[in-house]
Amino acid sequence: MNNPFDVIEARLNNIETILLEIKHNPKHSSQIDSDQWFDLKELCEYLPDKPSKATIYSYVHNGSIPFKKGLKKLRFLKSEIDNWLKNEKKDYLSGPEISSESYLKIKKASHEKSKF
Repeated sequence: MNNPFDVIEARLNNIETILLEIKHNPKHSSQIDSDQWFDLKELCEYLPDKPSKATIYSYVHNGSIPFKKGLKKLRFLKSEIDNWLKNEKKDYLSGPEISSESYLKIKKASHEKSKF
């Protein structure tokens, strides 16, 4: 039969090896950071343009920002927000190119239709 102390020592050595790998592997630690959750206030502080809570609510309402809702609170996953910042936010904020004259014509036409 194996000595139980030898088994314990072998397991501790395995744990130590794993911990040293985690310590010296920066990719693993950044993966842990990307799984961080933000509440609304933390997200406002994290985003580079420091938007207001109302701006974040408008992003949520428009469906342009990734979020989860649980227990009546909005939560945002850091990795999803980082991806959104790199890709989708640029497209959302830039929007379609339209001249002011075209915009006014569209608004005027929709306003005239609503009168009838």
